[in-house]
Amino acid sequence: MNTEIVELELPEGSNLIFGHSHFIKTVEDLYDVLASSAPGIRFGIAFCEASGPRLVRHSGNDPELEQAAVRNIEKVGAGHSFLIYIRNAFPINVLLAIKQCPEIVRIHCATANPLQVVIAVTDQGRGVLGVVDGETPLGVEDADGRAKRRDFLRAIGYKEK
Repeated sequence: MNTEIVELELPEGSNLIFGHSHFIKTVEDLYDVLASSAPGIRFGIAFCEASGPRLVRHSGNDPELEQAAVRNIEKVGAGHSFLIYIRNAFPINVLLAIKQCPEIVRIHCATANPLQVVIAVTDQGRGVLGVVDGETPLGVEDADGRAKRRDFLRAIGYKEK
């Protein structure tokens, strides 16, 4: 077995959700989940089929995000992995609905940070060992940091004042 690090691009102003599924129906069901989860959401989805014709299946309502999803999932190349790019919404707006989709097996991450996917390469193919999401912490939150976090969450509407 060999390992590789695959760096995923993050289109300007987007977040991504990276995970594993188990069935060709994934792309269509994820489209329905995303389209009905957040008004105005823009997205692109790509999924690596693991058997049969082994195609990268894709869909979306934003051509730029859809093509970015295809390009980046091709770099991952691991069967049954999927990648979603979103704009005009945050992962928190869609994650619960995605997790409830019957095909979804695992969400590896949901982020707007730089992302590296750790890949195992064997004679059979490629598999995801894990992800490196963002960077290493630089310290521990103090009272000022806690106040800034609390204020930020209220400023963007995720907590009441």
